Parts: sequence; structure tokens; C-alpha cells
Amino acid sequence: MLDIKITRTTSPKEKPQDETKLGFGKKFTDHMFVMDYTEGEGWHDARIVPYAPFPLDPATVVFHYAQEIFEGMKAYRTADDTIQLFRPDCNAKRFQDSADRLCIPKIPEEDFVQAVEALVDVERDWVPHTDGASLYIRPFIFANDVGLGVHASKHYIFCIICAPSGAYYAEGINPVRIYVEDEYIRAAPGLTGFTKCGGNYAASIKAGELAEEQGYAQVLWLDGVEKKYVEEVGSMNIMFKIDGKVYTAATVGTVLPGVTRRSCIELLKDWGYDVIEGKLAIADIMQAAREGKLEEVFGTGTAAVVSPVKELVWKGEHAYIGDGKIGPVTQKLYDTMTGMQWGKIPDTKGWIVPVEKKY
Repeated sequence: MLDIKITRTTSPKEKPQDETKLGFGKKFTDHMFVMDYTEGEGWHDARIVPYAPFPLDPATVVFHYAQEIFEGMKAYRTADDTIQLFRPDCNAKRFQDSADRLCIPKIPEEDFVQAVEALVDVERDWVPHTDGASLYIRPFIFANDVGLGVHASKHYIFCIICAPSGAYYAEGINPVRIYVEDEYIRAAPGLTGFTKCGGNYAASIKAGELAEEQGYAQVLWLDGVEKKYVEEVGSMNIMFKIDGKVYTAATVGTVLPGVTRRSCIELLKDWGYDVIEGKLAIADIMQAAREGKLEEVFGTGTAAVVSPVKELVWKGEHAYIGDGKIGPVTQKLYDTMTGMQWGKIPDTKGWIVPVEKKY
């Protein structure tokens, strides 16, 4: 149990007046959670303080060797004014897995969840009231040793910041076009594909920009060895409903084990669908499209929950999915997940964690 010291701001920011114009990650709340790590002492000095810049030496390790990890999650306000989280224990566990791979000292799951709950409690007035809007939560750790040399740092900072964010689908759910990338790769066995580290995202920007220039919303990455099996989309996992069954890449080291992905799989199985986690060749997907068997394609992630796909293009061939509208299974997943998150339907899975008023 963390002993969290709280220093409240003396100059609170003005809350957004128009929640329809929040955007994503543009405005940040009044406070942040901070905790330090010192080799030999462990994690210490848990505190919530006014949001402010970090003073960092130009030779700070993270600038040069990218030893850092992060998470992404949300807090939701229900109609009865309860503030709640969605499966924070899953984010805590994934944060530990990322830390282990990047040689960063782990934070106990219960401490991670407590820190998130404490900050959200202090910032509960920042959780939007508008339907579909939420408080985005960004926990991260970075190495803050000073000095050049490629080795694990002896000092780290764990920080959590929050940003009120607008509804992802403010104007309705519009299916997107996806470009299948077969030159660049996102991950390969033995690397960091299963972690949430900034380097993964930096390496994906180039292909994303090239796809965007051609009018595509996202890149679908293939495996890094044979470049034939689908893995994930730029910021989401991805699923394919083919001839009544749902297929998705297995999370065996090169694919991020998404919390939304995991939740969708559990719901699909509850509803009686066969869900196959394994290798799925892009050639087989295109063949299924030609045969009229590619029924639905959708991405899964914290930001969008589910993002329907209406078109795939690979090597110049276009696969059109459904009639360009969101499919029934995709819609049901979206309605069920968001229904639980915003407290509109009962949480039958034990996924929701209310944030109690303590601070």
C-alpha cells in the first residue's frame, strides 16, 4: 500500500467549457502522480503534485537510449456520477511485462492500480460529463540517470498524467480504409513488439505517413520474418470474421496483448463464436474477400474500443468488407463494451472498478 502525499494546486486550470471540442491528449488536468526509483532503495516518495514540467539534464538516459514504457487507459463517468475504470489490473500486469523487457524495475500491480485510482479521485471533476467522452490516463516510466552509456539506468521516474478526451466517434462510427504494409515491419520475434515502449511507435510513423498520403487511415502490419501473416494495426489489434469464425493474431511476442482485444475475445466466446488466435495469412484474407466470406474486419483498442474496417489494400488488390458500414458483431461488441464502461448496462464480467472518494 502506497503512502501517497498530496499537494494540491493553488492555481487550478479552467475546465473545458465545450466537451464536444476536447479532442485527444490536448489539455491536461491540474495534477500528476509521481514516484521515484533509486537502486538499492526501490520505489519511493509516492506523491500527487501540481502538473508541471520535469527538469532534465541533456544527458538524461531516456533521451539517448529510449529506456521507457507507458500505458493507456480511461476513467468514465456514469449517469449517477460514479467514476469508474475498466480492467485496470490488466494494464498493471502489462506494464510489468513491458518493464521486464526494458530492464525497468516493476511496480506491484496493486500499487499501480492504487496510484491510478488516487489521481483519478483527485481529478474527478475533470472526468467529462458528455456521453462518449472520458478521462484518458497515461502512466509511464522513464530512465533518468545522467550520463552516456548503454546499460540499464539506476534511477527512474514513474508518472501518471490525465487528459479529458472527447468521444472518439463524435459524428458516428465511420469504417476506415487500411493499407497492408509489406516493406517496413513493426516487430520481429525476440524484440519488443509485445511491450508498450515508445520505440515501437516511433518506428511505425514512416509507414503510417505513407499510407495516410494515399488516403488510408491505418497500416496493417505483417509479421517481420515472412511478411505474410497479419499481426496488428498501427494503434490497435485487429480481428477478421471469416465464414462465421473470428480470427486474430496470437500474442506470442510480436503483437501487443491489448486489454480491449482480450475483452472482445471473452465476449465473442460467451456469445458462441469460435475465436482462432494464430497465424492468418494476408493472402487467405484476400481470398476470403474474393469468395464473399470476409464478413467483418475491426480493430480493437482503448481509444476507439472497436474500429470497423471497410477496405483493405494489399499489393494493389482491394478487398471491400460488407457494404461499407459497421457489421453486426462489431456493433454488438462496441455497444456491450461501451455500455459497461459508461454504466449503461450491467457489468456481468467483473471488469468495472469504481473509484471511491478518498482524497
